[in-house]
This record gives sequence, C-alpha cells and structure tokens, in this order.
Amino acid sequence: MVNMDFKRNIVITGGAGFIGSHVVRLFVNKYPEYNIINLDKLTYAGNLANLEDVEDEPNYKFVKMDICDFDAFYKLMQKEKIDGIIHLAAESHVDRSIKEPFTFARTNVIGTLSLLQAAKLYWESLPEKYEGKRFYHISTDEVYGALEMTHPEGVTAPFTTKASSENQHEAYGEDFFVEATKYNPHSPYSASKASSDHFVRAFHDTYGMPTIVTNCSNNYGPYQFPEKLIPLFINNIRHRKSLPVYGKGENVRDWLYVVDHARAIDTIFHNGKIAETYNIGGFNEWKNIDIIKVVINTVDRLLGREDGEDMNLITYVTDRLGHDARYAIDSRKLQAELGWEPSLQFEDGIEETVRWYLDNQEWMDNITSGEYEKYYENQYSNR
Repeated sequence: MVNMDFKRNIVITGGAGFIGSHVVRLFVNKYPEYNIINLDKLTYAGNLANLEDVEDEPNYKFVKMDICDFDAFYKLMQKEKIDGIIHLAAESHVDRSIKEPFTFARTNVIGTLSLLQAAKLYWESLPEKYEGKRFYHISTDEVYGALEMTHPEGVTAPFTTKASSENQHEAYGEDFFVEATKYNPHSPYSASKASSDHFVRAFHDTYGMPTIVTNCSNNYGPYQFPEKLIPLFINNIRHRKSLPVYGKGENVRDWLYVVDHARAIDTIFHNGKIAETYNIGGFNEWKNIDIIKVVINTVDRLLGREDGEDMNLITYVTDRLGHDARYAIDSRKLQAELGWEPSLQFEDGIEETVRWYLDNQEWMDNITSGEYEKYYENQYSNR
C-alpha cells in the first residue's frame, strides 16, 4: 500500500549506481516527507551496498527493474502514484559503448522512451494531468562533442567557483560548452545520450510533459565503479599496478565532485524551470596526465610513501578510438538563476576521495572480486 502521508512519490532510476546512490541518499535524508523509490536493474555497476546507511529508512524502498520494461514501470507508476522521476539509469562507459553499441542504444534510448511513455499515459489519466509532475533527465556534456584545444599550454580561466583548483585553474581553449551548444556526439555512448535528450525534450514539446534536462561534466568521489579513471588508479597505486594512460594523457576534462552534483540535482528538481536545460560543471579543466599525477602524489602521501614514488607506474597505451580532445563546461546559468555552485575545492575533493577509497578497501575488494553482486540476494531475498 502507498503511504498517503508522503508529500511526494519520486522514482530515482539508476539509484544503485555512482551518481544515483548519492542522489538517493540526499533525498532520503533531506526529505523524510518524500517516498523515495530507488529503481535499478543492478547491472555490473549497480551496487546496493552503496546505500546500506539508508536502506532501512521508512521513506526508502528499492525496486529491481529494467527501465526497458514498459509494462512493469507503468504498473509501478500506478501503484506508487509517482509524481516525480529523476532519471539517471544509463550505460555510461565510452569504452564499453565502442564494443557494445546495441546495449547502449537499448538502455539509454529505448529505456528512456519507455519511462517517458509510461509517465505520459499515467499522468494524462489523472484529473490534474501534468500539474505538479516532473520528469528530470540527467545527461552528459559529451553530447556536445569536443572543443578545440587552442591553448594547450593553459591560460588563466575566464571564470571561477569555490571548486576551482587553487594551484592549477587554467583553461585550454577559448570556447566552452553552454546550454545552446549544438549537439555533435562522437561515440556510441554520447550518441545514445543525445538521442535520449531529444526524446525528453520532444515529450515536452509534443505532449506538454514537464521535463528538465541537465548535462554534467566528469564526476568523481566515493562509490564510483572502478572502471573509471580515479577509483581505478587509486586502487592500482595502492597495489602498485600499472596505470594505463591513453595516448599522451593530454585530453582535457572538467571535474565535478559527485556530492556537489547531487546538490545541483536537488536544486534543479525543485526550482528549475520546465523545459530548460542546465549545464552542471566544476569549472575545473585538467589534462588527464596532470590529474593522474595529483592522484599519485595524494595516494603516496596518505600511504606514507615517498613523494612521487609511484610515478613510474604510468604506462602510456594506444589512444582510444575517437577520443575527444577537450571538454569544458560553463555552468554560469545554473549559478546565476538557481544560486548553485560547487562547495568543495578540487584539491579538497580529491583528498576526500582518495581517503574514502583507502579507508574502504573492503568495498573495493568486494567490487573487484564480484562479491558485491551477492548483496541484493543476501539483503532482499526475504523482504
């Protein structure tokens, strides 16, 4: 039975993943008057152990479901009287998309369309229709394509926030991704996300569904599946394994602390304008090789090793196919209109991140061994 005392009933898709688990945690703790439903298929990157600290809260429940299962999701919408959807579920690793493009098209495009259609049918069946409803789709800056690296040596960045690096706040080009930047995706991953973005906007333009889209930069922080650069390298440095670096390591990315991204999602879900797009970024451009050196120095220091002792672990490998040179996001619209900006300076965020992975080696070991996949069965089989 639905608890009618709840003020809102919100589904967060992909809530067992990296970003999703931080969003679920924030909403469960901050809004006890909300019924928060974490919907996740629990593919390889979904880990319910990420949410052990909130799984017994009265306003939280987990539902194992594939977002491509239209019938099941439509029934869930009706059963739980869903009035808000925060959609994070996605296949998200570029390397995997190059090898398995059909998987990305299915999950990211068909899955998003399935959610949209179920929401449309349910919300339009209600007396109030779309009033008080919201479909919030979280996407990536990779849909914009790549920016030219017109200043490979680095120049002073034209804008800054609390998160900007104190020692290395530079820009590597003159242009930045803004909300009006034309889409130009280069990988199967970014192409699938671009398509899903277009479907979300089309459901607003065609049916009047209250939608919002955000495009974010690279996230880092606790609970990230160790196929991504920062957790993979922290673990490899700890065990003195090689650190594979694509090409010369000169590709540039903007970095955002995941807790700050969750805060932005909260702000936008509640206060963002319908049919708007917001970019979410950290105002932190870093070349891959430079951020790798920061991670090495931080891990070595915290493990009591000599400064830079593990620099020799860096191993340059053949560059990835279609590897975009530079991403740099301008999120001043979000800052100006909704008052959000990152809270944690980059060096502090990296310090916290490295400490978390070093202090939670059991979590990492469970991931690398595959043991984490048993968590759902162990914790939920009798519920």
